[in-house]
Amino acid sequence: MIQNKGFEGVYISGAVLSADLGLPDIGLTTLSEVASRSAQIARVTDLPVLVDADTGFGEPMNVARTVQTLEDAGVSAIHIEDQINPKRCGHLDGKSVVSLDEAQKRIKAAVDARRHGDLLIMARTDVRAIDGLKAATDRAKALVDAGADAIFPEAMSDLSEFE
Repeated sequence: MIQNKGFEGVYISGAVLSADLGLPDIGLTTLSEVASRSAQIARVTDLPVLVDADTGFGEPMNVARTVQTLEDAGVSAIHIEDQINPKRCGHLDGKSVVSLDEAQKRIKAAVDARRHGDLLIMARTDVRAIDGLKAATDRAKALVDAGADAIFPEAMSDLSEFE
């Protein structure tokens, strides 16, 4: 349906997947639930599919498994965030992020696990709401250095912060 409406891609939100399961968006969904719904969606469209992979479902070794499972589901891109596990919805207060070193390890694990060079690995950072814009900019650069193909800066306060 969205393809017929002229959309150029599909975004599978972690908040929407949680709500679909009757759960709050605090990291309660499982990799198998996310992969199953992602595969259902990817199977019925030719559009690129970006899926919210939350924190990657654990430590860097879990992130690697997440990447390969979502590749098998047929998605085009994933984003991995830098919140602690269990995470909170990105639009809520009270978030905490992992250290920069841990965030970089997650991204490196994702990139190293990727079997298809065309899978886009996006690093999401929630540090803006905690430590400010400079911290978000610095972390974004470090995550690109770790191998991220793109950055998703959460909780920017206005369009000028993206510049």
